[in-house]
This record gives sequence, C-alpha cells and structure tokens, in this order.
Amino acid sequence: MTWFCQEQNALILEIAVQPRASRNEVAGVRGERLKLRITAPPVDGKANGEIIRFLAGEFRVPRSHLTILSGERGRNKRIRVRAPRVFPAWLSSLSNASRKNSAPPVSEC
Repeated sequence: MTWFCQEQNALILEIAVQPRASRNEVAGVRGERLKLRITAPPVDGKANGEIIRFLAGEFRVPRSHLTILSGERGRNKRIRVRAPRVFPAWLSSLSNASRKNSAPPVSEC
C-alpha cells in the first residue's frame, strides 16, 4: 500500500497529521502516509476543518469535495478528494521519491 491511490474520479490520501504546527504544509512522506502539518489544535474538529480547507485549496476543489473516510478523531486519516481540478507539485515529486526503493504503487484502491 502507498500513501495515495485512485478510485474512479477520486484520489484517496493516507495522511499523518501534526496539529499545532507553525504553518500549514505538506512535510513529506512518513512511512506509508503523507505527513501534513496543520496550525489548528486537535480540539472540537478544528484540525479536521483546517485539513479540509488546506487540501481543498491545494487541489482547487470546493471543501464539499473532500471527505474524511477514517481517522476523524486520530492523527492518521484516510481522505477522499473527489474530482481534483489540479494535482499539486508535491504530489508528483513525493510519489516519485517514494517509488525509488519500491515497486510503483497500484493506481486503483
């Protein structure tokens, strides 16, 4: 398994979240998850809201196109991005880097 795969017209991301960071950013790949730093604290859904807002901006989709499939109350999350309009540069660069020492990821979930 890799940190992302494609499911029909959606992209599924496996994410490890670091809340209360100094800024919102993609911080590379940790194990089999995309590491995402978020400024919001993990209180009352604030971090989840910030994750959705950040990723919606990165993929240029409305927030309604993102769904937390699992991990809503934990740091490890599985998120669906429906019909992404653009693919951020980090998606390509990190997927190429993660494949150097392993087989290419399966494109379907």
